[in-house]
Amino acid sequence: MSVNRLLRVGSVAVASLGVLALSACGSDPEPSGSSSPEGSASTADCPQGTLNAEGSSAQKNAIEEVIAKYNEKCADVTVNYNPTGSGAGIKQFNAAQVDFAGSDSALKTEAADGDSEAAAAAKRCQNNAALNLPMVIGPVAIAYNVDGLDKLVLDGATAAKIFQGTVKTWNAPEIKKLNPDATLPSAPISVFFRSDESGTTENFTKYLAAAGGGAWTGKPAKKWTGTGSGKEKSAGVAEGVKSSKNSITYVEWSYAVDNKLGVAQVDNGSGTPVELTAESAGKALAAAKVTGTGNDLSMTLDYGTKEAGAYPIILVTYEIACSKGLPAEKTALVKSFLSYFASTDGQASLTELNYAPLPDEVRTKVDAAIQSIS
Repeated sequence: MSVNRLLRVGSVAVASLGVLALSACGSDPEPSGSSSPEGSASTADCPQGTLNAEGSSAQKNAIEEVIAKYNEKCADVTVNYNPTGSGAGIKQFNAAQVDFAGSDSALKTEAADGDSEAAAAAKRCQNNAALNLPMVIGPVAIAYNVDGLDKLVLDGATAAKIFQGTVKTWNAPEIKKLNPDATLPSAPISVFFRSDESGTTENFTKYLAAAGGGAWTGKPAKKWTGTGSGKEKSAGVAEGVKSSKNSITYVEWSYAVDNKLGVAQVDNGSGTPVELTAESAGKALAAAKVTGTGNDLSMTLDYGTKEAGAYPIILVTYEIACSKGLPAEKTALVKSFLSYFASTDGQASLTELNYAPLPDEVRTKVDAAIQSIS
């Protein structure tokens, strides 16, 4: 069965998931000229102007597709998206250099040096809260390039040891145990990691910390602390593995597929290795919890899930937007574009790109939060 067919089958399962216990969030009455109840843009909803955004490279393929579809309806709006990485996007948003940001992790509420990300974002929004709006569900693949290795199974502990640098060769006992029938070379494992600050790195290291049984010694963070060679952005690590034999990385599923890389199955402890599909990613999403309040829809994912058939390494890309505080013309642009992004039309366009669409019950909450922006 082809990857795209798997996606079409899997997306049905994802869309049917109403198990994310999202608390009802109040919103202002829908303003005149805003999106329809289904969140789809019409020509009457289209403002004019330019919208600038920056951040997550994980959603690059998704947002570029949505921009193209949106422009079929709203030809007088220019949407520019620069996929510089989640950390850079948040910094640019907080510095008022872009109108919204894409981030693979919600704004941090804990202060490190100076203000927390959430506090700095509130200042940028003229002392109004910034919203975390989940928009793109992107499974993270453990992608590899090893001649003759058509199937690879890894568990959390073995993956953590590989990316920590304590398992150094492909024929190491830990890998052999999980792949008894595979022909594994004695070659060293070449690890590639994201050199830029990345929400994908943060999500992947959360998985290594949760499922690694103590083998991962670093703290989950946007900045990599394991072994390997650094490459910028998702395209960089995918190209690094594509051009290097006996190599491995973590990267969004769409990049692994586009570059024809092997994708490891993950033994999550349920007894059967789990292949990455939209359906298996959706099962992991079922364990997510909403930790934000009101119209802030930040989530906590269960990377250590042992549910049968659940692929545990997923990320949610958020669009970070001001609840209030932008000039009126920018507010209209943000609401128009994000309303389309969250619409059934906007989400449906993602399934062929190796992303999973938002379940309808989540999508409608996201749309309600977008309509509350003023």
